[in-house]
Amino acid sequence: MIEFDPTLVHEWLSRSARRFPDKEALIFGEERWTYKNLEQHAWHLAASLNKAGLKRQDRVVIFLDNCTEAVISIYAILKAGGIFVTLEGSLKAGKLKYILQNCSPKVIITHTKKARIVNEALKDSDIKCQIFWVGKQEKIPDDLAFCSFSWENIFSTINKNKRLNTSPLPRCIDVDLAALIYTSGSTGQAKGVMTTHHNMISAARSIIQYLDNSEDDIVFNVLPLSFDYGLYQIIMTFMFGGTVVLFNSFLYMHQVLEIITREKVTGFPVVPTIVAMLLQMQNLKKYDFSKLKYISNTAAALPVKHIRELQNLFPGIKIYSMYGLTECKRVSFLPPQELTKKPSSVGKAMNNCEVFVVDKEGNEVEAGQEGELVIRGSNVMQGYWNDPVLTNETYRQGSYPEDRMLHSGDYFKKDNEGFLYFFGRKDDIIKSRGEKVSAREIENTLCAMTGIIEAAAIGVPDEILGHIIRVFVVPDPEFNLTKKEILKFCAAN
Repeated sequence: MIEFDPTLVHEWLSRSARRFPDKEALIFGEERWTYKNLEQHAWHLAASLNKAGLKRQDRVVIFLDNCTEAVISIYAILKAGGIFVTLEGSLKAGKLKYILQNCSPKVIITHTKKARIVNEALKDSDIKCQIFWVGKQEKIPDDLAFCSFSWENIFSTINKNKRLNTSPLPRCIDVDLAALIYTSGSTGQAKGVMTTHHNMISAARSIIQYLDNSEDDIVFNVLPLSFDYGLYQIIMTFMFGGTVVLFNSFLYMHQVLEIITREKVTGFPVVPTIVAMLLQMQNLKKYDFSKLKYISNTAAALPVKHIRELQNLFPGIKIYSMYGLTECKRVSFLPPQELTKKPSSVGKAMNNCEVFVVDKEGNEVEAGQEGELVIRGSNVMQGYWNDPVLTNETYRQGSYPEDRMLHSGDYFKKDNEGFLYFFGRKDDIIKSRGEKVSAREIENTLCAMTGIIEAAAIGVPDEILGHIIRVFVVPDPEFNLTKKEILKFCAAN
């Protein structure tokens, strides 16, 4: 019987589990998970979600740090017909509350260590949801105990080789939403980018093609799963049947390099901050990079100086400069063989994607002229959850009803050969540590502090972080605010 390529994201995990049941799919610390084991646990959690009342296209928030439970949750939610929402584990209560109110989840999957933040976010809200807890149950506040499910209890039947009796899981199709990926924007509040199964698979397939990934690849992911760049390392690897080594942070670079050596990593996705830290390290020769095939970079452009240093440091490794945004995942890549000739370019549009540089009237400009980048293709997402006005501003009608053009808000130019060069953003987003930070969100938060009249935030170029954030405030003289008090307020919010 002919097996066709899956049309749903979670079906790719099932496919790899059939092809490579005993192969290691995920490595996290001391944990080593085969495809068969991951698939079994994802099905089991899907049945539990279904039993808890999850319906097709209900939202489920995953509020966890990088961990095995987060990966299982993503695929279980999709199998149960739901829409997953991965959130940064360090999120503060105020931002968590906004996102919960925006997407109205039916379930939250989180760790008991985050119970205080979840409790604060749900306080005085009309959000009604179940909570699936990872971790020791005695840490759950009494206020949240009534709606709790224990992760350990859910999977106890697997350990006893019992099957969970449940009704069939919902049937989905590829135009159903798979995820809401929250990203900052010029409005000062996080926006949930609506992503279908078709969008996600199409974008992942194009990236896999130009990276030339295979089932032999071992990809090291130190980026958060709330960040689409980190999330897609899981999605893509499970599509081509490779192995993901998942880690929580890139701040401990010696530990990162030790893992690359020990696990024989072949692919290392980075952001500019990681490269800056790497290039400042001593004694790199003691690490074995002989299995490393490629390093990929996106989130912000690498300085040309850093590209040259990477080429000298890793002469036999392919370095991919890429450009993308959450609203369409990925747009372009620079073939490694062009890196020496065009180090400041982010390349040309990837397969199954088309780009235009346009003026204010929407007319395509000539080579060498600056304009806004517009993207067209099946990687272009569906817009912003619960925000039709902003959706219509960003995603505009193409030449026929289903054709949509994504206006990126980024200024670019093309050279005579069609290679793209990034100049800057239309809005006030600051790229720091490879992540987008909203200046307006910072300003709004600071202005909510008693004693501050006005605030302005800017990005200042920094060799390691890309940009550091500098804030100017106008204080109310009556309150005698100190710098220490303001920084404490920022840290808390």
